Amino acid sequence: MDKVTLKIMSYACKMADITDQGISLVEDLFKRRQPLPSMDAIYFIQPSKENVVMFLSDMSGRCPLYKRAFVFFCSTVPKEFVAHIKNDMSVIPRIGALSEMNMEYFAIDSQGFITDQDMALEELFAVNAEKSSQYNTCLSTMASRIATVFASLREFPYVRYRASKSALDSSSMTTPHDLLPTKLAAEVWNCLSKYKSTVPNFPQKETCDLLIVDRSIDQIAPVIHEWTYDAMCHDLLNMDGNKYVQEIPSKTGSEAEKKEVLLEDHDPVWLELRHAHIADASERLHDKMTHFMSNNKAAQIHQASRGGGELSTKDLQKMVQALPQYSEQMDKLSLHVEIAGKINKMIRELDLRELGQLEQDLVFGDTGAKEVISFLRTKQNLTPESKLRLLMIYASVYPEKFEGDKGDKLMQLARLSRDDMNAVNNVRHMGGSDGKKTSGVFSLKFDAQKKKHAARKERNDEEETWQLSRFYPMIEELIEKLNKGELPEKEFPCMNEPRPTICHGTSAASGPPAPPSSSQAAHSVRSRRTATWAKPRNSDDGLSSDSVLKHASSDFKKMGQRVFVFIIGGATRSELRVVHKLTTKLRREIILGSSSLDDPPQFISKLKLLNAQTLSFG
Repeated sequence: MDKVTLKIMSYACKMADITDQGISLVEDLFKRRQPLPSMDAIYFIQPSKENVVMFLSDMSGRCPLYKRAFVFFCSTVPKEFVAHIKNDMSVIPRIGALSEMNMEYFAIDSQGFITDQDMALEELFAVNAEKSSQYNTCLSTMASRIATVFASLREFPYVRYRASKSALDSSSMTTPHDLLPTKLAAEVWNCLSKYKSTVPNFPQKETCDLLIVDRSIDQIAPVIHEWTYDAMCHDLLNMDGNKYVQEIPSKTGSEAEKKEVLLEDHDPVWLELRHAHIADASERLHDKMTHFMSNNKAAQIHQASRGGGELSTKDLQKMVQALPQYSEQMDKLSLHVEIAGKINKMIRELDLRELGQLEQDLVFGDTGAKEVISFLRTKQNLTPESKLRLLMIYASVYPEKFEGDKGDKLMQLARLSRDDMNAVNNVRHMGGSDGKKTSGVFSLKFDAQKKKHAARKERNDEEETWQLSRFYPMIEELIEKLNKGELPEKEFPCMNEPRPTICHGTSAASGPPAPPSSSQAAHSVRSRRTATWAKPRNSDDGLSSDSVLKHASSDFKKMGQRVFVFIIGGATRSELRVVHKLTTKLRREIILGSSSLDDPPQFISKLKLLNAQTLSFG
């Protein structure tokens, strides 16, 4: 593999998954490798000139490195590269397969992927960015990687996108950034049109929906405190990707041992709790530990022995039989109890509950300037990052409060650095370059609150169980409107020609659709099997969750057509949570894609790198 395909594989599976399939060695294409002339080799590589040259040097001549080569490209191969391979007559007999895998995306979740373009915000959104070669390369790579998602899943989408402001209002000025969803939609459509004639079994009729938007549709989601277990872990614990460093106390009293653990789908506790509110997650962990200690034989005997009683031979035998399972389950529960404890301690120390309440009140129009100024004056112990994020939300909801020297005074009160001030200004410009509300352009965004100055409308259709769980990302509303056929055609046009009057069996003018049936025409060619980790298993270990297994083992065959949403410029964990939630609610598998997945610290760092004057937010 090369650097890109190695990363694709590492996102999708573990080394053990590869070796279980009979692979004995995994190597980097560009490192010196030992000849293995008696063995076959699989090449999973990008279709680049240097990769093709390296492959030919491996397999040509009298002494090839391997017996035969099975070559799989992760995206479409240019014809000249295929011709170059065919020209080497010594290599042709040694090729067992030459195929396009069309898999150049990075799976971050069972319902999420990224195109792995961390610099997309800078390369696409800066002033005059469209004049640089990076701009076109970034867009082209993004489009081809998105297209491979549909090729590998054998899905052909209705491609919808957020229209530019000038398309809606001729008096509006169009900025290059404003055209990004339009340009990306056109490039994706171009790739998909080619797939119809080149990819085997690719659908000839539309099977799903794709909606392309950019980060400016919701500038609050990347910075507001999200109160779910997953989001809190990545926001507060300084994790490296999904790696958490656990400190295990030493039995001898020496320094604690550090152990890296991955918070991923293979961990049933993580799978159950990741989208739960932190308070709910903490309660459930306590219940799990209590249940585990009262039901596990080894745990009971262990507790009894600590009381000073002697263990019988029969007790010891039971304990030994239960110990391996006991140890593994206890480790998993202890890990999450430790993490939840750390998070709750930080919430108290950083005064996050009060800050979180103010953030949500701002978003829903229940508070304003007076309360923000009072909070900044009285909370002197707030961290610079907490104050920065509060002002970024305030600037998103009340951009006019930052015009002239008003913004400078606010930022001086918060004692923000020049870099921090840039980040606040950049968020303000993201909502509209003139710093004013764009309420007349996208009716979806501000149609709810006429009396209150709000960036979200209250949702009364869902019961609120936990405090600070009111906030929802804008894509939740967009997906629900798309599902009902209520996305305005003018604001979110469709690339497919002739433009359908009915998308996925729903007319935009006909109101809410009937529930999707399994007999719909033009379904995905791919069989929608249940993932192995989602299959129910009986257990009294306190780890398995009835609820998570019920939801995870939902039969996708009974669901309606898929919905894909792609956000240019980075997605958030709250948006990833929403696609899981709406999959269950709408009975359609929702998949989120983006150029990157950003936690608040990462997103803020990206904004700080850009000067407000260099941004081109429409």
